[in-house]
Amino acid sequence: MNAVPPPSALTYRFIRSGGPGGQNVNKVASAVQLFCDLKEWPDLPDRIRDRLRRLAGRRLTDDDVIVIAAQRFRTQEHNKRDALERLQTMVDEASIEPKVRRATRPTRASKERRLEGKQQRSQVKRGRGKVTRFE
Repeated sequence: MNAVPPPSALTYRFIRSGGPGGQNVNKVASAVQLFCDLKEWPDLPDRIRDRLRRLAGRRLTDDDVIVIAAQRFRTQEHNKRDALERLQTMVDEASIEPKVRRATRPTRASKERRLEGKQQRSQVKRGRGKVTRFE
């Protein structure tokens, strides 16, 4: 599923970016904080919404808003695009249905192979013992 959030669910805030950048870094707000309000996204299926909440982890606020900060690039446009791509990646990952693990029992042949391997390893280790002198 390639779910795209509606524009009403997205809010941007531009802030000053930290790190190196010379005098320009103190004047230009190039870092982006992207806020995606999950309550404003009614088309999102509940199962994907739940997985998205788990994936967001500490980026999810108590008000059900995902906050993504992007400051990798020096321009607002690049950082805005980066934040949107990261949100889309998160949504794509959440839309993948996890496989249900079914418990299985080992076969008799696999048990025997495991025991044979253990015996061979035991023989190798036993061969490393102290050597006694024969005369």
